[in-house]
Amino acid sequence: MSRYDRYVLSQYLLFFGFFALVLVAVFWINRAVVLFDRLIGGGQSAMVFLEFTALTLPNLIRMVLPMAAFAASVYVTNRLSSESELTVMQATGSSPWRLARPALVFGLIAAAMMGILTNVLMPASVSQLAVREAEVARNVAAKLLTEGSFLHPAPGVTFYIRKIDPDGRLHDVFLSDRREPAYTITYTGAEAFLVRDGAQSNLIMVDGLAQRLDHETRTLSTTVFADFSYDISSLIRRDESRIRNIRAIPTLEIITDGDAVTAREGYSAGQLAEELHLRFARAVICVAVTLIGFSTLMLGSYSRFGVWRQALLAFVLLVMLEVLRGVVSEPVLNNAELWPLIYLPTLVGLGIAAFFLHIASRPLSVLLGRRGHVPGGAEAAP
Repeated sequence: MSRYDRYVLSQYLLFFGFFALVLVAVFWINRAVVLFDRLIGGGQSAMVFLEFTALTLPNLIRMVLPMAAFAASVYVTNRLSSESELTVMQATGSSPWRLARPALVFGLIAAAMMGILTNVLMPASVSQLAVREAEVARNVAAKLLTEGSFLHPAPGVTFYIRKIDPDGRLHDVFLSDRREPAYTITYTGAEAFLVRDGAQSNLIMVDGLAQRLDHETRTLSTTVFADFSYDISSLIRRDESRIRNIRAIPTLEIITDGDAVTAREGYSAGQLAEELHLRFARAVICVAVTLIGFSTLMLGSYSRFGVWRQALLAFVLLVMLEVLRGVVSEPVLNNAELWPLIYLPTLVGLGIAAFFLHIASRPLSVLLGRRGHVPGGAEAAP
């Protein structure tokens, strides 16, 4: 690799890291707001929030990595063009095919990163995230024993404790159960205790009041009790027999034991085929989008107005490839034998990049057309 190739490749990697960091930060903020509200509002600590955030990062990076590679390719190529570096290289006899070498190497590096991400990090993070969600769901103390905050341990349920003594006694407890659409039950108690009996957890309320509001008749009935037991296991119980998320299944297991996965997890052959080949297709698409970003900007000659038209065309092509990826997924889900369609967007992208490089290598002959030549190099008369 020449010094010029190393220089351009370093620029690609530098701005790839910058764009990836910016895009991940933008997506992370949107996700973190929802995650923060769900975890902190449910009584979890900040460390649990950070752990869950870290486990969701591989999925976020998977989403933005091709976009970051495309943005880096377009930005660096535009910069080289505006600073006349590409013009100088072309003046020395370097063809667009030769100048595309750093972009190709950069695309392969991005593809390797994406391959590790989709085949190793993603399944591991999704699997660990499912384990931690189950552990948090079973942690009654973390979900319910938080004083001074209105908690929502389950949809339609609101729980509040004014004060918790060191011995575990709860003061001024409020529990609203709105899970039944026909009525709402609200419990209040001066004191309460949390009692566990094996897998069952009960909230024992003392000196309280139960109010039942019938939504159809609009009547309210109240009951005063000295002590009352409320089973809160349903608020924290999760289906332990649920199947694994398809993204949590390791790639090697899908390849070597696909039939057993289908029988055990309930996924169809088409779903497994789509998931398996998408993991590799997401990697190789990075090469295509990188070359599209470079080759599209090579179509235009130097202009002080920049190459915004070519950049817009590159963006449109990127959107087209993403739409095509969504189109080819449906047939594969219905018929696993059609899995080669998953790689169609990549082949189309590479074909477009090769066509654009071909045009850029001889723009006049393509745009104006070759005229006939007579022996000796003179042009033939029209």
